[in-house]
Amino acid sequence: MNNLDLLTAVTVFVLSVLVGIEVISKVPATLHTPLMSGSNSVHGIVVIGAMLIAAEAHNWIGYVLAFVAMVFGAMNVVGGYVVTDRMLEMFRAKPTPEKPVTESQEKAGV
Repeated sequence: MNNLDLLTAVTVFVLSVLVGIEVISKVPATLHTPLMSGSNSVHGIVVIGAMLIAAEAHNWIGYVLAFVAMVFGAMNVVGGYVVTDRMLEMFRAKPTPEKPVTESQEKAGV
């Protein structure tokens, strides 16, 4: 990899970070959870991209970047499913507790 390729890769990375921050900061809190649950597939693609980086790596920098990308991608996938499960838990019906039987009901055979 020559210096121009490295400069191009760093430029794309920095621009993607800036665009990502700008896009995420514009999402209202009420939409964050549904969008998070829908973006699990995107995080899966990040993990696959990290695997491709690891397959093409020929030096320790490539291996470190691939490892970091896989760790962050896996954390995003797991976090997305945790948030989705928490969101769905809010919509599940809560079990109703049984009413205690009083003495008068016991005598009446209810």
